[in-house]
Amino acid sequence: MSQVQRATYIGSISIILWGALALFTRLTDGQIPPFQMMAMTFSIAFLLMSLRWWYQGHLGLRHLRQPKLAWILGVGGYFGYHFCYFVAMTKAPAVEVSLLAYLWPLLIVLFAALLPGEHFRLKYLLGALLALFGCGILIGNGDIGFQREYLAGYLLALACAFIWSGYSVASRLVSAVPTDAVGWFCAVTAILALLCHLAWEPTVWPSTGMQWAGIAGLGLGPVGIAFFTWDYGIKHGNLQLLGILAYAAPLISVLLLIAAGEAQLSWVLLLACTAIVGGSALAGINWKSRFLS
Repeated sequence: MSQVQRATYIGSISIILWGALALFTRLTDGQIPPFQMMAMTFSIAFLLMSLRWWYQGHLGLRHLRQPKLAWILGVGGYFGYHFCYFVAMTKAPAVEVSLLAYLWPLLIVLFAALLPGEHFRLKYLLGALLALFGCGILIGNGDIGFQREYLAGYLLALACAFIWSGYSVASRLVSAVPTDAVGWFCAVTAILALLCHLAWEPTVWPSTGMQWAGIAGLGLGPVGIAFFTWDYGIKHGNLQLLGILAYAAPLISVLLLIAAGEAQLSWVLLLACTAIVGGSALAGINWKSRFLS
């Protein structure tokens, strides 16, 4: 297996873990304020990476000294995306915000073609558009209506898409920065989230073991391991293919909720599944010969 293939497979682990985001969030009963949740889960992610450093016999201080661009991309990507997303949710309906924010995989496909050594491929664009269509059906459940009064929220949601896609693509420019440095980016993000929480939110501690389990699951999976594997994937893998595969995350999310008895199978899900899988398959045509290209 080539390094690019291996990195792409590792990056795809993030997509599976992000698919579990809704299920773990459901376990928290929606009681924890968003910035408090962000501070807690990113702190867990930092502790998770700290365990790796401890196992290697050091405190991770060697990974603190990184180029300014790496810090801007890491902290800006993690904190900037979530900040815009949470604020957007207060200014516009959740369905439209989620759909606009989830334009980032399509933007990755477009922006990645601008990188040195990368080329624009029509099959990636068509695959991304088909998967986006499926994602829109899934998130909107057939009922999407944009209104001018929510313009501020829509713009913030679009900012989310540009921030995350920009972070993912520009990370190629700092591919020499080890994934271990992400632990420090998570630590700074947790501190910034804590400051936002103290400024704007009341503190609500989990009241049940299930809520604590949900927070731990988020910190270890969708926030912790997922950001580590995504960092490695976008730096060394097939970035455009990862962008298209990312549209599988909301589909995985719904399937997990169905398996847990929290949602029901419907024609909307089947149609979305067909579009998302079809888009991924279209992008992966002749993947054996083009996976490295």
